[in-house]
Amino acid sequence: MIGIGVDLVEVDRMRTALERTPTLAARLFTDGERAYASAAKDPAERLAARFAAKEAVLKALGVGLGAAEWHDIEVVRAPSGAPELRITGRALALADAAGVTRWLLTLTHTHRTAEAIAVAL
Repeated sequence: MIGIGVDLVEVDRMRTALERTPTLAARLFTDGERAYASAAKDPAERLAARFAAKEAVLKALGVGLGAAEWHDIEVVRAPSGAPELRITGRALALADAAGVTRWLLTLTHTHRTAEAIAVAL
């Protein structure tokens, strides 16, 4: 194991931020992430979990916010439905430099809180 990261996001804070700043969703999330979230009754829950995943990845890499673009870290779905990571750009360069060859990701949320755990292997 190279690193592990965990992050929690309050769903209400994510919802408020998205309502207050209409361009925020496009800055933080890929088209695919936004499309997946928009299919849910409450997209804020899914977006909060994906934001937590992006922060958890940066923590697993041992870097802070701003070390990579938000779109460089994308949560996608495996054929099984399980969440997976697609890492590109500066995030991929950081992962390669650290020797990361595989990622494990788990997401969970309630109507109040979203959590992600990312493990760099």
